[in-house]
Amino acid sequence: MDAAKDLLKRAVELDTAQKYSEAMICYEQGVQNLLRQMKDTPSEGARKELRLRAEQYLERAEHLKQLIKEQERPAESVHSLRIAPGSTGYSYEAVFERCLDGNVHSVAVQDPYIRVRHQIYNFVRFCELLVKKCKKLSKISLTTTSGESPSESSQASSLTELQESLRERGVKLEVAYSPTLHDREIRFSNGWIVKLGRGLDYFQKLKGPFTIGFNDFDLRPCHETTIEMYHKLNVKSVKTQ
Repeated sequence: MDAAKDLLKRAVELDTAQKYSEAMICYEQGVQNLLRQMKDTPSEGARKELRLRAEQYLERAEHLKQLIKEQERPAESVHSLRIAPGSTGYSYEAVFERCLDGNVHSVAVQDPYIRVRHQIYNFVRFCELLVKKCKKLSKISLTTTSGESPSESSQASSLTELQESLRERGVKLEVAYSPTLHDREIRFSNGWIVKLGRGLDYFQKLKGPFTIGFNDFDLRPCHETTIEMYHKLNVKSVKTQ
């Protein structure tokens, strides 16, 4: 019995010191000694008390085992995508496929160039993809820069129209303007962080609307760019109010 007490006391000390691997071993050895002691204990009440203590220590050992496994996993998953100039097959659905699932409640987009007509169209296409793939989506936030030239004069009204359209589908679009914004980044509430060298505007301009690739962006040639995707493991999706 003294051996079991010493082992379990040591296990608690190691556990408190966050030395989980050593603590788990001491817990398991201490529980084994308790179980052996229980067999030699004639009193039913004493056996019941020993069994309860053994179950509690064993439960803690199992918890530490899972904790150790999580600590041994990498801090984040990284994927890098290099798009060559003129290459095809990189529609938003193809690029962002791994980021889109039922755990996405909110998406935050930082892109300074959602200003002129085709850039806003790109953002609409991206929002359509989110609505289609993320069934629990409730919020999209966009941070961009404010357009000032004649070709950018419809920026605010276009985004307002998009806000109203998304609202009809139960999705809130928040738009903020930052004159100093430079980084291009998209954050998904399920833990994915995507850094886009050219933002969402990485497709080449076509000759006209009757050119292959005008509607199907998997067939649209791309500009050269790099897209990096990071995933913070064990991130729990939290619904943004």
